[in-house]
Amino acid sequence: MTASVELRGVSMDFEKYRAVDNLSVTIKPGEFFSFLGPSGCGKTTILRMISGFIEPTSGQVLIGEQDMRGFGPNKRPTAMIFQNLALFPLMKVWENISFGLEVRGADKATRRKKADELLELVELSGVAERYPSQLSGGQRQRVAIARALAVEPKVMLLDEPLSALDLKLRQHMRAELRAIQKRTNVTFIYITHDQGEALAMSDRVAVMSRGHIQQIDVPQKIYNEPANGFVAGFVGENNVFDGEISSAKKFKTDVGEFAATLGAGVSRDAKCKLFVRPENTLLVAKPKAGSNSVAARVEDVSFEGNFAVVHLRDKTGRKLSAEVKNDPANLPPAIGTETHVAFSAENARVLLASDAVAYGKA
Repeated sequence: MTASVELRGVSMDFEKYRAVDNLSVTIKPGEFFSFLGPSGCGKTTILRMISGFIEPTSGQVLIGEQDMRGFGPNKRPTAMIFQNLALFPLMKVWENISFGLEVRGADKATRRKKADELLELVELSGVAERYPSQLSGGQRQRVAIARALAVEPKVMLLDEPLSALDLKLRQHMRAELRAIQKRTNVTFIYITHDQGEALAMSDRVAVMSRGHIQQIDVPQKIYNEPANGFVAGFVGENNVFDGEISSAKKFKTDVGEFAATLGAGVSRDAKCKLFVRPENTLLVAKPKAGSNSVAARVEDVSFEGNFAVVHLRDKTGRKLSAEVKNDPANLPPAIGTETHVAFSAENARVLLASDAVAYGKA
């Protein structure tokens, strides 16, 4: 039981404010698809349009190739998991899970059997008689998933469901959600502002800004080949240099001219910036002649467990950072050390500086 979801030229206006602007995207049956972006970018509005809680101002929402205009939330083959989970505190776990079946008129024996099957699916056998208050945060999360699956939706809609969990539990639940999605093959549409969640779980990710999709791709390409400066800046950390293209593969800045890789849509007339990720930099005392390097002074070192982040500042006052492996035999440079931040042309990407709309349709 799965279905595709297609948005065709969808826009959503709230009085004079346009939350989503002429957006088109096709989500494949059985896909784990995430909309990633900051607050106010339109991602939750998209979820509400798909679920039927609001109708788009213009455009079409299709589920399984059927136009959903005029179909309310209870008439669509979707189920939604909210940020606060919305479990009923005075109902036992099995009753929570089977509530949707009760509304549809299923008898108690049928409801209990289905609840037990779903508890086994989400690896919570044995908690059917408990109340939500007797469960951990992760267990309540899985109960909410089981309840949504009970009505056999073709599309599961998830609105930042992990945001209230602590870091370790969020990381665990990422794997759980992904595993459940694979077992059921239901189409998952996930809304988040957390890049880690989107990259870890999704088949594809749509990065959004101001009602537009900036890039749609697999997680690896979103991170390694960002379409523009907004995507590069929102997904992961970067060292950023202002400047201009000086030749086909050169970018001139106030601290030197660097060999670089030009991104999509970049031209000499466009406003561009150079982006280099901290993990793609090296700290070297004496860089090779002609190589990409910036003289900088170490200001701080942040220990992150398996790696450390070295924070530096160049002669213009620009903040830079470099990731170094946690190796007791090769410690990061001490604070105050004068060194150079070096990087290759392959890892130096020149991108359009702003969130220019990269994908009107995808």
